[in-house]
Amino acid sequence: MTTGLIFDIKHFAVHDGPGIRTTVFVKGCPLRCMWCHNPESLTSTPQLLYTPSRCIGCGYCMKVCEHGAHITVNGKHEVDWDKCVACGTCVAECYAGALELAGREATVEEVMDEVMKDKVFYENSKGGLTISGGEPLMQPGFTGEVFRRAKENGIHTALDTSGYASWDVIEDVMEHVDLVLYDIKQMDSERHKEFTGVSNELIIKNLKKIDTKGKPIWVRIPTIPGLNDGEDNFRKIGELLSRIKHLERVDILRYHKLAESKYEHTGQDYRLKGMDTPEKDDVEHLKDILEGFGVSNVIIN
Repeated sequence: MTTGLIFDIKHFAVHDGPGIRTTVFVKGCPLRCMWCHNPESLTSTPQLLYTPSRCIGCGYCMKVCEHGAHITVNGKHEVDWDKCVACGTCVAECYAGALELAGREATVEEVMDEVMKDKVFYENSKGGLTISGGEPLMQPGFTGEVFRRAKENGIHTALDTSGYASWDVIEDVMEHVDLVLYDIKQMDSERHKEFTGVSNELIIKNLKKIDTKGKPIWVRIPTIPGLNDGEDNFRKIGELLSRIKHLERVDILRYHKLAESKYEHTGQDYRLKGMDTPEKDDVEHLKDILEGFGVSNVIIN
């Protein structure tokens, strides 16, 4: 029985492809983007989340934790993240919901049961299933099998990917994919590595290869002030995208800080703390640059 490690299933998603969709989020990612809005997705193992505002100070977590990860500092409950092994024992005792476990094994059947609940909405809105993450291509067997089952049930499928994977893996998964949502972040390879932890050569190479498969592509550009919003970077992106024959849409995704608290809840440092979301007018010129290369259907989000 094929299983995968997932951390969320979002029903009625409207930003992960056309129509109303169900988005399955898998864990594990080979990139470490400074602005990642799903920090709980990065590791390929379950991860504890602690929301202090929900804690009622009952102390049950401290009693059951065998690793001493739950401590009191200045009268308040905190987590010693170095000691936490994400066993989930404390989560089972936290009836206030302050402790959660991000990441659980799910079978293809379990995921499809959730997906099928929304099928009527797909039919009415021309929506479907999206697999996101993390990076779905880090779990190719699971991702590919969910897509295959979805197609058997007449459901539109979308792969949301960074493109950082071997071509053999991509080609196998693509067999049952109707739409590819593809991130392009930075055209300078050294800067790409600085901001994401990996170079961009494989990502660009795979985008060109995916284009030969004839599947529709939506490119998404997370736009981070001072990191990749320079005009030179967007000119190079425009030049690249002007050669992608099956490009249907480009989304300029303005940086947002909605995930800032997630880093605190998972014990991770957030290197962009305090950065503000740019106004739409602040990035309008970037849209103009892309359109100047003949790129159409550019949308600012």
